[in-house]
Amino acid sequence: MDLGLTGRNAMVAGGSSGLGLGTARALVGEGANVSICGRDAGRLAAAIDELQQHAVDGARVHGAEVDVRDDAGLVRWVGDVEAALGPVDIAVANAGGPPKGDADEVDVDDYRRALELNLMPSIVLTEHVLPGMRRRGWGRVLFITSVSVLDPLPGLALSNVARPGLVGYARSLVDVLDGDSGSVTVNVLAPGPHATPRVSASTGHGRLGDPHDFGAVAAFVCSRQAAYVHGAVIAVDGGAHGGAA
Repeated sequence: MDLGLTGRNAMVAGGSSGLGLGTARALVGEGANVSICGRDAGRLAAAIDELQQHAVDGARVHGAEVDVRDDAGLVRWVGDVEAALGPVDIAVANAGGPPKGDADEVDVDDYRRALELNLMPSIVLTEHVLPGMRRRGWGRVLFITSVSVLDPLPGLALSNVARPGLVGYARSLVDVLDGDSGSVTVNVLAPGPHATPRVSASTGHGRLGDPHDFGAVAAFVCSRQAAYVHGAVIAVDGGAHGGAA
């Protein structure tokens, strides 16, 4: 199936490892030009090399060393991508998870830091790319979060609080975009445990997802064919949470 992504310009935050890298790899494998960001220069360089090896149809790869919690850095990244690749068609907002802990083990500052990692960067990125998408009449905004937005998870109080705000934000955007005739979509992917640097089989999880398989789901949601997928919260968790909403 041709996903209609050849020549599209995509940004993938936190794309130097894990689910972000899996998503970026799927996008360049469909011919999209992709820019990733990450905090670690060495890991970022390795990810860029990997993506270049999987790029097809002349897809270009771009990278920037950015901490998504740095609003000014995110804005500069958007400008750099537009200068290097062109207008942004696809924005994938993604960040690592906050620390583990029950509600009686974390404090107010912990919650504030979790919001600054898992909510605010996604809003900042979206606010700087969405107007252009609407003017040009095509765009995909995709938030990668966690199954904790569907079913709060024990021992992950910070995630249970910070991440669901993205669902509220996404659905608020849907209300605004309904008049755009489906040309710009906003969706949320809610992954369960995958084989990433943050999660390993030794942590007590059962079967883990493959980040490359997750990337394939993300690429489809960003595709031409997914124009009618809008405002969805899609669990990618091997059925562990039963599609609860």
